[in-house]
Amino acid sequence: MSTEQTNSVPASKSEPERTQRPGILRRIGRSLLHSREASIAIAGILLVIYFQSTAPVFLSPSNISNLAVFAATTAIIAAGEVMVIIAGEIDLSVGQVYALAPFVMFYSHQAGVPYLLAIALGLGVGIVVGLINGMITVLLRIPSFITTLGTFFFINGFTLSISGGFPVQPEADPVIVTLFGGNALSQFLWAVGVTVLLQFVLVKTRWGLHTIATGGNPIGAAEVGIKTTRIKIGNFVLCSMLGGLAGILDCFRISSADPLAGGADIMFMAIASSVIGGTLLTGGSGTIVGAFLGAVVLGILKDGFTLSGVSAFTFDMILGAAILLTMLINVHLSRLRAAGRSV
Repeated sequence: MSTEQTNSVPASKSEPERTQRPGILRRIGRSLLHSREASIAIAGILLVIYFQSTAPVFLSPSNISNLAVFAATTAIIAAGEVMVIIAGEIDLSVGQVYALAPFVMFYSHQAGVPYLLAIALGLGVGIVVGLINGMITVLLRIPSFITTLGTFFFINGFTLSISGGFPVQPEADPVIVTLFGGNALSQFLWAVGVTVLLQFVLVKTRWGLHTIATGGNPIGAAEVGIKTTRIKIGNFVLCSMLGGLAGILDCFRISSADPLAGGADIMFMAIASSVIGGTLLTGGSGTIVGAFLGAVVLGILKDGFTLSGVSAFTFDMILGAAILLTMLINVHLSRLRAAGRSV
């Protein structure tokens, strides 16, 4: 009896010591499994350390300002794109709305409309485009890829027609310019505000939950009473409006609006940020914060390669590989979450 007791005492004391470290590692692994944002945040930190070691000016104030501007513009558009993708659709025209909205604002002001109202009209044209995209896609049952590809070219031609292919230079009150993206800090704060607001909407409101349900199981969502048509159209409207907002903010920042700005480049960067940030292109799953971090990481890569003298072609190669790898990881992690497995 005493022998068993003496043998059991050391074992019970040494057990916590043997299991403490594996337990910590298991908890860290489980948190990474359930957090889409963690891996992209870690990647961003590692990239900052690497580029700072190869290019000491990477963390200089001027370069951080450039990085913030790039990330902010992409993150604002990506936030809207995430909502559309989660709902099971995609918007290819948002980059052209980015180019069109500043011209609507400029010509409205030229016609005598006060600048604040002109800005509202610029955002309004994004709302109209989103409404058209949503109604054609949902009511006429045209795939959103085809619908928004058509509006992509239509808006591009319309912008070139009303501008004659020439840029314009809006002149507004300094207060308005500062409030609407006149500097890097203002534009970055807009991006953070949009990210926080839409992340809250996505995870804490009925609209967000219905968006996830619509993209994850549209038939089941409709059967339980969710108005999937309204959800999809609403998210198209939101995405296009944010595209217009990003264009107006950039217009005030650089004091110019170019009809050839935006387009496919900014649209694909927004989609890439969404995917890298943890949003599944199959719908039903995504995160606004992840898309914001994805935009930051893409900005770090692009800026870091530029400072290091690496060819832009290499950036495109790495971006393509990153999208494919991220999609593979996200799909695998989604399966693990669905199966309830732990790391």
